[in-house]
Amino acid sequence: MKKRVLAIHTPDSVGEIITVAGWVHSRRDHGGLIFIDLRDHTGLVQLVINPEQAEAFRLAESLRDEFVIRASGVVTERGEGLKNPNITSGNVEIVVENLEILNRAETLPIQPFAEENQAGEDLRFKYRYLDLRRQKMQQMLKKRAEMYRRIHQYMDDRSFIEIQTPILANSSPEGARDFLIPSRLQEGKFYALPQAPQQFKQLLMVGGVPRYYQLAACFRDEDPRADRLYGEFYQLDLEMSFVEGGEEVRQEVEPLIRQLATDFAGKKLLDLSDLSVGDGQPIPRISYRDAMETYGSDKPDLRFGMELIELTDVFANTEFGVFKNAECIKAICVKNGASLSRKQIKQFEDIATSEGAGGLPYIKYVKIKHPDEAQGYVIPITSSDFYGYDAISPVAKHLSDEEHRLLIDTMKPEDGDVVFFGADTRPVVNAVLGRLRNEFATHFNLKKSDEVALAWIIDFPFYEWDDHGKKLDFGHNPFGMPKGGLEALESANTDAEKLAIVADQFDMVMNGYEICSGGVRNHNPAVLYRVFDLLGFSESYVEEKFGAMLSAFKYGAPPHAGCAFGVDRILMELIDETNVRETLAFPKNGSGVDVMMDSPSTVDPAQIKELGLE
Repeated sequence: MKKRVLAIHTPDSVGEIITVAGWVHSRRDHGGLIFIDLRDHTGLVQLVINPEQAEAFRLAESLRDEFVIRASGVVTERGEGLKNPNITSGNVEIVVENLEILNRAETLPIQPFAEENQAGEDLRFKYRYLDLRRQKMQQMLKKRAEMYRRIHQYMDDRSFIEIQTPILANSSPEGARDFLIPSRLQEGKFYALPQAPQQFKQLLMVGGVPRYYQLAACFRDEDPRADRLYGEFYQLDLEMSFVEGGEEVRQEVEPLIRQLATDFAGKKLLDLSDLSVGDGQPIPRISYRDAMETYGSDKPDLRFGMELIELTDVFANTEFGVFKNAECIKAICVKNGASLSRKQIKQFEDIATSEGAGGLPYIKYVKIKHPDEAQGYVIPITSSDFYGYDAISPVAKHLSDEEHRLLIDTMKPEDGDVVFFGADTRPVVNAVLGRLRNEFATHFNLKKSDEVALAWIIDFPFYEWDDHGKKLDFGHNPFGMPKGGLEALESANTDAEKLAIVADQFDMVMNGYEICSGGVRNHNPAVLYRVFDLLGFSESYVEEKFGAMLSAFKYGAPPHAGCAFGVDRILMELIDETNVRETLAFPKNGSGVDVMMDSPSTVDPAQIKELGLE
């Protein structure tokens, strides 16, 4: 049998007899000739079947879309005016001499090649094996494989050792629900699928491994969303021994993400060295506090500005009730916001109230050359080429002239801008304006898909307040090292003092997504006991949950640090996908169900009994 030639290589074989194989992409019957577009993973090639080849012609008449066929024939140049510049093999066709049907296909339940008219997610996922035939899906699988190759190459070149850690592990407080696996041999006990290889990689450092990494499968029972997979996800997990500062880890891995953004994805990496809250580096280091106060988020999208501006002092003596009774007042200036309709502003107000705001005060600014042009409150501006601003808003009449001037000096609006206010407690104001900042940027197309903005968010609070449980909890995870070590923990007595403790932990953000989390690890048993003690956990609890790690730390644990990158989320952003589920070959749907394999499913009662779960 002749070696199979791929569609993309057929132009190299003009005048030769070759064999091709693939799927019937389309079939056309033109005046006694049958034309078949044959598709393989490299593209399309046109087959021509003449009536003179009786057996081949008979079979060709029975072909339907997605039949799997093999054909042999002579590669010939297409005639003038018959060439197809839209496909790689468009200058040639194969005049078929032999045709074979390898497999037949029923009518497809979805149409994977109708890119503009795709089926809904559940139907596509039910027939994912057909959905994967789409060129977009094929390209995604190739890009994912290329990304993995680049990661492996980068880590191997820097002497990281790839090590696989256990999938059947123990339950630990990582911030999400565990997937539990009942033990048949140890009845009444359970394994847990690892939310992360955290304890294992720290134990590897104790074991003398200098640098570890793996592309690890992780499992968390969290509700899915557009940027978070349900159940299982994949991360580049790494750890380095004899490291005592987070910056050493950041400098080690930052070039990899630069490379993925530029060389791999072909995007423009923004230089953010002049960012007001950065540290002057092109990929800035921004404190958690500065990120929350300036952008209202610990994962800000830095492809655009629209910073939150502090106005509490501006309105320190205001008589306007909404502002007078507020702990904190901030605003954002939305360029060209005057183009928003009342209906659109109402939609943004609904978003604000969903984040806890009582409303959404705003002022629309229009430059006027004469006071008679004004529709609202007139604010004269001296020494300018225009008379002043027309402040159009129900709020405007409640502010004094001095407050208006201070507001304009601080916010610096231009003609057609709208200033939106937040007035409440500081956390609520930051949450409301941070969400609106993101929503306005989407509305006004400020998020350029060909740009990547990266930043490190550092100095996270070690503890945070859990509103649901009405108690303190860990901010990131309990394995980090608090800055100041045991001394900082020993001096914290009140909740306020505990909340002031800063961890040497960090995140990397890309275009508004958290793509990495890491930090310097706790390698001191006394510190580990104390970080749990401040939350009311006993030493026996710590020993029960982390006994192996505590025991290991008693035998000479080196200082160590590391991080983990969410590869699914990174790939989603770099290939311009809007839903992370589309970055996997076989994802679960938005309800966490594998509709193709009908999973989760019921199991045989005998299996339940065998596991002692009756």
